[in-house]
Amino acid sequence: MENPFDRIQTPDDLKSLSLSELEAVADGLRDYIIRMVSSHPGHLGASLGTVELTVALHYVFNTPYDRIIWDVGHQAYGHKILTGRKELFATNRTYGGISGFPSMAESEYDAFGAGHSSTSISAALGMATASVLKGETDRQHIAVIGDGAMTGGLAFEGLNNAGVSRSNILVILNDNGMSIDVSSGALSKYFTRMTASKSYNHFKNSVWDMMGGNTRPYYPKRFISKISGAFKSMISPQASNLFESLNFRYFGPIDGHDLHTLVEVLQDLKTIQGPKLLHVVTKKGKGLKEAEKSPTLYHAPGKFDLRTGKIIPSGINLSLAPKYQDVFGKTIIELAKANPGIVGITPAMPTGCSLNMMMKKMPERVFDVGIAEQHAVTFAAGLAAEGMVPFCNIYSSFAQRAYDQIIHDVALQKLPVVFCLDRAGLVGEDGATHHGAFDLAFLRPIPGLIIAAPMNERELRNLMYTAQLPDQKMPFVIRYPRGRGVTPRWKTPLEIQPVGKGVCLCEGGDTAILSIGAIGNNAQKAIEMVRAQSGKEFGHYNMIYLKPLDEDLLHGVFKRYKRIITLEDGVINGGLASAVCEFAAQNGYTQQLIPLGLPDRFVTHGSVAELHKECGIDADGIAKMILDGDLLR
Repeated sequence: MENPFDRIQTPDDLKSLSLSELEAVADGLRDYIIRMVSSHPGHLGASLGTVELTVALHYVFNTPYDRIIWDVGHQAYGHKILTGRKELFATNRTYGGISGFPSMAESEYDAFGAGHSSTSISAALGMATASVLKGETDRQHIAVIGDGAMTGGLAFEGLNNAGVSRSNILVILNDNGMSIDVSSGALSKYFTRMTASKSYNHFKNSVWDMMGGNTRPYYPKRFISKISGAFKSMISPQASNLFESLNFRYFGPIDGHDLHTLVEVLQDLKTIQGPKLLHVVTKKGKGLKEAEKSPTLYHAPGKFDLRTGKIIPSGINLSLAPKYQDVFGKTIIELAKANPGIVGITPAMPTGCSLNMMMKKMPERVFDVGIAEQHAVTFAAGLAAEGMVPFCNIYSSFAQRAYDQIIHDVALQKLPVVFCLDRAGLVGEDGATHHGAFDLAFLRPIPGLIIAAPMNERELRNLMYTAQLPDQKMPFVIRYPRGRGVTPRWKTPLEIQPVGKGVCLCEGGDTAILSIGAIGNNAQKAIEMVRAQSGKEFGHYNMIYLKPLDEDLLHGVFKRYKRIITLEDGVINGGLASAVCEFAAQNGYTQQLIPLGLPDRFVTHGSVAELHKECGIDADGIAKMILDGDLLR
């Protein structure tokens, strides 16, 4: 028997369906997401939890005229599939395919892009305000915030502003108790207490049974929900006060997997003007047993067996080098055992950055502050001001959100915070919102920062060791890529990595490459390829530090070579290329400078190898540029 889901191409196809048919659509949508992600890896758990909510939203509201703004794009796979991209979904997150996140450039149904969290309320308020100014009084604006995003300060800035507006905005709090790891902080605990109250749930169930339960011969479910809500306010008045104190009308909590209730409540809320918040409780990974049991593991599980749900081993050779993240996680434990002042800080990414390793061994010395990068940095500054040695680990693209705090709270006050910027450079399938493309460029102008990028795991360990030494009194940035390093023999004795000093890897010819970070390994491969094809040599220098620059090394390079190539996996504008050009101009050097790096545009999604090739910074591209450009004279 055909599932009505098979006929759905756009939300308009939902409008004529009965509620029982809608439930079949939800079942079909969930099965489709599981089937597709099992063989075309992406983010799984969050979208499984929002299936019923997604169907209800597109059934009740007139999208795309009514605006649905998804906070954290991990939730939005169902939305993409229902809005004309079902047949394209197999290309999700692949080079040339659709984005893994909502994208305004991709579909009129994607009202606002969502890669970083906590943005939906502010964006929805802006849209709602614009509708008021344009006289579009019938247009609805719905912000779906969840997966831990309510812990972000921007969400509360939006709530605070929306509460004093007259704009027609509905905030749906998708409360699944998770972000990627288990949500942390007082707010998460507050929601848990609210929805887990024994008194509230006992009363709700009793009233429901007394009035006929699922048969409901006389009483509509929304009436019982209102009675239960009133009782909840009696026994736990703080439950709704948080949002009502911000002038939001609060509704809920309701079961986010009860499609009938979702439809009824959303239809009611359409008629209520002004700012309102619906609290929906969902299960991350809903419908896949393994994902429900292990939501962190199944946030983005890679390929898994469709029949059992078990993750399929990647087949990676264990003799290969470990991930930079694991080298960081093991090294910080090693350092912390010897230095009692070391603490670890992460904004909601302990597993991704491998601080979970230290969290297990030294739980009192690791702090997951939630999705709150600004707070993470200033919290680290406070620790450093009292003599601690904070290692603040933030994904490079997320560090953009804490720029003011890095300048004002850390650098200006000369506080020795160690910033470990994970996922620097191109990260792959998550695309433009997650590439660590800008850190070198936006950090270099800040006075008083040390900025370093290891070429391999050994240098990462040595930089971490150097950054925490007692005589190190400056803020210290270490940026490194996602994924595996270059050698299995990474655990070498810790040594000082002299600040502001680079390393000559090879000499020869009239051309030299100046590289910074792990992208230098592509240069090494290119050198071997050129040597094999031409027998010629050229120089390669691993700068290690962007700031301070090794000026002694640069003087030697400029005096010896006619042509100089700079290589970085950040934007060319403002990074290593700019620094070397400034040095050359200041010192009167006139050699030909050839900058290689990320272009002056947002790079799309795809594998890292595909994106390196597109940007001309893969080994083949570097070698071809040298050979075709006749740079070996």
